[in-house]
Amino acid sequence: MCQSCHVRAVSTYRTAGSDGQQPGTTGEGAAGLTTHAPQAANTVTLPGSLDEAVEALAAMPAAVPVAGGTDLMAAVNSGLLRPAALVGLGRISEIRGWQYQDGHALLGAGLTHARMGRPDFAALIPALAAAARAAGPPQIRNAGTLGGNIASAAPTGDALPVLAALEATLIVAGPGGSRREIPVGHLLAGFEMLGPGELIGYVRVPLLHAPQTFLKATGRTGPSRATASVAVVLDPARRHVRCAVGAVAPMPLRPLDAEAWVSSLIDWDGERTLAPEACAAFGEYVAAACIPDPAPEPVLEAAQSPQHGEPGTTLPPAVLHLRRTVATLARRALGRALA
Repeated sequence: MCQSCHVRAVSTYRTAGSDGQQPGTTGEGAAGLTTHAPQAANTVTLPGSLDEAVEALAAMPAAVPVAGGTDLMAAVNSGLLRPAALVGLGRISEIRGWQYQDGHALLGAGLTHARMGRPDFAALIPALAAAARAAGPPQIRNAGTLGGNIASAAPTGDALPVLAALEATLIVAGPGGSRREIPVGHLLAGFEMLGPGELIGYVRVPLLHAPQTFLKATGRTGPSRATASVAVVLDPARRHVRCAVGAVAPMPLRPLDAEAWVSSLIDWDGERTLAPEACAAFGEYVAAACIPDPAPEPVLEAAQSPQHGEPGTTLPPAVLHLRRTVATLARRALGRALA
């Protein structure tokens, strides 16, 4: 999985499944990619460095970057995508590891979920490791990458709410050896789109040295796509709780008012404990912020309305169930972070 951007919030998709990040056209899913060529790829480039990959993409605007291929190959196999060219990122060793940098972890976009799920990485960024372990069955975790999870920007991407809660920053490589930084939330929201030849090279994550949790609910037992997910991160230096909710909207949602409210209740200089009632209230606060009640319908004049009762504003049962799920996940995630 590596680098691309599709953002449902603005109805523009720029992705090669979970692997590419060439600018595409407006459309749905893989159908909105850069090319609709009837034949499969007849050109495959295997660069050895990030800058070589950028040069290859700049030289072949219709090319699709590919690393893990977990989403890309699904699109190809289903007939949704026939890329004219591929730029393979699997030989770029510089983006397949991580290092310390000024109180941050600099994560290569080619890090696989399996690598992030290991104990040494879990000791560094626990919530991201938990999300990586929940990303799917072993074959998906072994192939799929951090950069691809970001680039595909699928609402169910497990790493996305964690990165949003951590307020991670992306380092984007461009032509001529250029580098620019983008807050991960800006890319997911479509505020900063990737240009021609650009690739997500690294993800800079602050090392908070504090508890953080990731929980998700799925529609069936075993590895599966999330129906809802919640990441909770404690930031003692800023005396703040950060929370992000995934899978319920086209991009991760930050319930900022709920964060500020619960942060004000915590004794940051003491044991950092909260009563169960406060954790439950936080869960309800988060859920209501992310899945609000529908706006009241306009009231018709009595003479024009066949019924004289108040217009209904009740959420459908499925949406109510989803809101209860988010509330439960948020309550449990906060409780575990504070435990």
